[in-house]
Formats: sequence, C-alpha cells, structure tokens
Amino acid sequence: MKYDAIVIGGSFAGLSAAIHIARARRTVCVIDAGQPRNRFAEASHGFFGQDGSNPQTMIAEAQMQLRSYPTAEIVAGEASMAKAVEEGFEVTVGGGEVLTAAKLVLAFGISDVLPELAGLNEGWGKSVLHCPYCHGFEYSGRNMGVLQTNPMAAHQALLIADWGPTTLYLNGGAVPEQNVQQKLAQRGVTIERARIITLQGEATSLSSLSLESGRSVPIDALYLAPRTRLNSKIAEQLGCVLDDGPFGPIIHTDAAKLTSVPGVYAAGDIARAPHNASWAAADGVTAGVSLHQSLVFEPLAA
Repeated sequence: MKYDAIVIGGSFAGLSAAIHIARARRTVCVIDAGQPRNRFAEASHGFFGQDGSNPQTMIAEAQMQLRSYPTAEIVAGEASMAKAVEEGFEVTVGGGEVLTAAKLVLAFGISDVLPELAGLNEGWGKSVLHCPYCHGFEYSGRNMGVLQTNPMAAHQALLIADWGPTTLYLNGGAVPEQNVQQKLAQRGVTIERARIITLQGEATSLSSLSLESGRSVPIDALYLAPRTRLNSKIAEQLGCVLDDGPFGPIIHTDAAKLTSVPGVYAAGDIARAPHNASWAAADGVTAGVSLHQSLVFEPLAA
C-alpha cells in the first residue's frame, strides 16, 4: 500500500501532524520507536488543557485517538532508512519492511547528551532539568542552580532567578565577562567557580552538590542546557540541509515546516530551538496541514 504520508516519530509533533492528515481523509502511517525525549519526566507543564499530565499518558491517548480514524495506522518500530523514489519515498522499518508514501514528515526527535557528572543521570527529568517553564514553578523559592555547559548558561541563570535563589555553577569553567557578572549580581545570582564532584540526593531528588573544594552546598534543582543529537540519520540520508542550532544540529525548514527536500517536512525538536511540548505539537500541526495542502494544490499546478 502506498500512503499519502508517512510520519517518522509518534510523539507530540508526529502525532499532531498525523491527526490533521487523517482528519483530511488522507492515508497516513506513523512509525514510532517509543522513545520520546520527555520519557524521563513525570509531568508535562504548560501544555494547553493538560498542565501536569504525564507525557507518556498524553502520547498513549493521542495514539488511541489517531487510531480511531480509518485512514491512519501506527507501526511500532524504528525507521532505519528512507530514500526518494519515483512515486515519492520509501521508508525501511526495523528488519526490512518497506513502506511507501507520497510525502514524509520527520518527527523522530532528539536526545540530550548529558555531561559526565556523578549523580546527574539519575535526576534527569526530575530534579536535573533544562526548562524552567516546564519545571520551574514546582521549585519556587527553593535552592536552584545552573550548570555552565555553554555560553548560554549565564542567560539561563538570569532567567531562572525569577523562580527563586539561583547559583551559577561554573564547574571549573570560564568566568563570565564583567558586564555579565554585573547583570548576574543585579539579579541576585551567585557565582560558584569550584568544580562539582558529585550530585547527591535520594533516588531522583537532589539535595546537595559536593564540590572539589571539599564543601557541600544544598540544592533542590539543577538546570543545564545540554548538547543534543538527532535520533536518526534519515534527514541526512534524504539530503536535508541541517543548521547549527544553539544546542546541536537542527533540520532547516521554512514557515510551512518544509525542509530543503521537496515533499519532506520536519517538526518538533529536530527542527526548532528552543524546545517544549507545546511548540512541538504546534509545529506538527503546521507540518500536517502544509503537507495536506501540498497534496491538493501541487497536482493542480502541474
């Protein structure tokens, strides 16, 4: 069977694209590996009408809703390869099943590349975080820190100070420029230069940082902006142009979420910065609607 569209990735962006294609009565197949970026978080905050909901539950409900449309399918597995063919695109799933579609939506997501620091992985998505809008209110007024991993760390610390007392941990790295230090002081942000040895706490809850100087400092939440990587090589296989984003490579798209390759759209964290679930879903809507309209109007222009 040839689909009108194949969506690679079944999380917030991919499912948002797919449901709009299905509602347009076009055939769509979602290929989902089941590894969403936010699987480490217990709650998704700030999402319209779903504030505080579990992201895995939200995804499961969206998949169930998509399956109610007669022209939609979901295939569990990883898309390992994609290529352009005369009739559109071929996508290989897992061990060798090949699916064909006129158009593609790439929504396979990204992964965070965390710094090597003892105790950091255990708290990721719980008390070690990247977005104060997603996970800031819950730590209001408590001890918060920002780990310097890139030049954006000072900017992040200036922002997070709105949620409570904040320390910028340089972790032995470069000291900010004098004008930046002045802004940090103005916002009440403390600068800690010592290298961090380990993060301490019970289970996923952070309680303190052990510093190279021998001191232990209390902390409830540590924010950082990690490097990111694309979860799939498919964009490169297809020849999509990649941009250098602030945290890692992102797929270049126009306002319609169309990539540099005709017929290939990209949505969500792989095609934008900054990231959150609401933006991912909105990008998916744009990609799905744009793809459907291309199916209608391109033949008329031929």
